[in-house]
Amino acid sequence: MNQPLAYVHPGAKIAKNVVIEPFTTIHNNVVIGEGSWIGSNVTIMEGARIGKNCSIFPGAVISAIPQDKKFDDEDTITVIGDNTTIRECVTINRGTTDRMKTVIGKNCWIMAYCHIAHDCIVGDNCIFSNNSTLAGHINVGDHVVLAGMAAIQQFCSIGRHAFVTGGSLVRKDVPPFVKAGREPLSYVGINSIGLRRRGFTTEKIREIQDIFRILYQRNYNNTQAVAIIEAEMQATAERDEILEFIKNSQRGIMKGYFSSN
Repeated sequence: MNQPLAYVHPGAKIAKNVVIEPFTTIHNNVVIGEGSWIGSNVTIMEGARIGKNCSIFPGAVISAIPQDKKFDDEDTITVIGDNTTIRECVTINRGTTDRMKTVIGKNCWIMAYCHIAHDCIVGDNCIFSNNSTLAGHINVGDHVVLAGMAAIQQFCSIGRHAFVTGGSLVRKDVPPFVKAGREPLSYVGINSIGLRRRGFTTEKIREIQDIFRILYQRNYNNTQAVAIIEAEMQATAERDEILEFIKNSQRGIMKGYFSSN
């Protein structure tokens, strides 16, 4: 591939119809899929695996080595799913021996100046607004929205369809389907607008609301709330997803603003 004023290492595997703008540098051991556009002044380093129809805007740095003193030049990768847009000056680091990879799913929109650290796993259809930052080893489910300048602490998890308000400091796990806000971060309702946009019925939204009322608004501790939800709420995919998230939480879930549990 002969791109004027761009450097593409001979060992990189670039699909024929990829557009690479001037002043971009693409290192060895990089794969870029069909239809992708790489803007000017982008740096794509070793281990990047970029899917089809992605757009990467000027100043982004993809697959730089982790900002982790334990990193010892392991052969790790960064995976970017199809149809994902990465805006200006985003930085995404590759994995360490913990997971050996950092993954951004399909159809994501990562806005300017976001940082995604090593060993993060981000699902499909996520939106990260400007200056949102993920420390290492974070799990983010599908359809998660981070508003501007949200900061997520290492090893946290954010469940599917969650919305985190701007400027939030996330130190605990955020369950699926909820809105998170305030300081310290707390439950402020379910993400009803997002759920409606994605085709959830009124009945299903009401069911999710009832589950979180038990968890967050009746002054039970988490163990009590889980037991009551299991006993009183009909088993559904959404109920079981919420319960599984709570049971598997390593850092503990964020609190409800009504309770001290």
